[in-house]
Amino acid sequence: KDTGFKDKGDVWRSGYDMTGEAFEKMVSDSWDELKELYEDLHCFVRSKLIEFYGEEKAVDSHGRIYAHLLGNMWAQSWDTLYDILQPFPNRKTLSITKSLRRRGYSPAQMIKTAEKFYMSLGFSKLPSGFWDGSMFTKPKDRSVVCHPSAWDLDGGYDVRMKMCMKVNQEDFMTVHHELGHIYYYMTYRDLPAIFREGANDGFHEAIGDTINLSSFTDSYLEHLRLAPRNAEVDDQAKYEEGINYLMSVALEKISFLPYGYLIDLWRWDAFSESVPFDKLNERYWQLRNDLQGVAAPVPRASNKDFDPVAKFHVAADVPYMRYFLASLYQFQFHDSMCRLSGFTGPLHECSVFDSKAAGSKFREMLSKGSSQPWQKNNCDPHGELDPERAANIGLLHTSSNLAEGAKQRERLWLEYSSGPIF
Repeated sequence: KDTGFKDKGDVWRSGYDMTGEAFEKMVSDSWDELKELYEDLHCFVRSKLIEFYGEEKAVDSHGRIYAHLLGNMWAQSWDTLYDILQPFPNRKTLSITKSLRRRGYSPAQMIKTAEKFYMSLGFSKLPSGFWDGSMFTKPKDRSVVCHPSAWDLDGGYDVRMKMCMKVNQEDFMTVHHELGHIYYYMTYRDLPAIFREGANDGFHEAIGDTINLSSFTDSYLEHLRLAPRNAEVDDQAKYEEGINYLMSVALEKISFLPYGYLIDLWRWDAFSESVPFDKLNERYWQLRNDLQGVAAPVPRASNKDFDPVAKFHVAADVPYMRYFLASLYQFQFHDSMCRLSGFTGPLHECSVFDSKAAGSKFREMLSKGSSQPWQKNNCDPHGELDPERAANIGLLHTSSNLAEGAKQRERLWLEYSSGPIF
């Protein structure tokens, strides 16, 4: 408070080239833009879980989904439910774990494949120190923290990655994400030290996620011979496979939005002391009830339970709104790069692999670090970065075929609903 801030939440909100109040409004407005889409997904998932488990086991008396059924400790990602939620079960689901193993991929080869993607956009090779100093697999002789991370140890010249990699689809995607951090470090390293960071903390998370939107497409995976080429697929089959893919996107990215938003809402309340200490756990579950539409699987007691600290970022004091922002930025970046590459089809089919035009603009954005306001530092040739616009052209655009397809196929989002809960 001696430095002019009201509390720690005010400090965190001040890092976005706007007032803390303006930032709060911006993220609130962005959530308002997206919550209807989340509610549609929640409605569909709830109906399927009721069908699968029965209403008494699937939802509480208010119709909220019991959190432990959603396949993730925080109910923030629902992709493990895909098998029972797949809109067209008779159509293929894109999965490359078996292909990676059949083709003899190693962890190092997965990294080199991701490196080649970035190099196709005009980025340089990874430095030799990256290969010498990084940890790619779990050591056999000691215990380590396996959480994937990227490190800048010397102003972008000594960059390293730490993972306990396995040859599977998840780690293939994670490597593309972590190299986003690495290449960001390397691209802004010649700036004065004060500007050697992301335009804001959401940017750093969004860079690799943007690349992942391109790296997990049929066209790119066919290029790598990790997915079969099938020129004989008819229009209906292609449409249904596209809907299946978009469902998997929704279960990973749309399901995350309210949790990504509410964690720091809760912490801002804690920092400001607007909620008494003995009511903080109750407030946490109020936000989860109201925004996520999930319920605790067993009763929680405010005087002995303190569930928020089960989240690493809370216990480690790491701001979380960056992940909510990255969920929006990545789609605007992807949309912009696809247009720069000349792609004109459905956005979810676009891969910018080997597009020098898209890569040039992307590298220009990364090279600026934090040297100018984040709103102007983006790869969109048509205007400033705007999370509300990102919501419209990104998640909504990418998912519009999913929602429309669901409505055409017996109105999947709504027909099974047992009533609104939000």
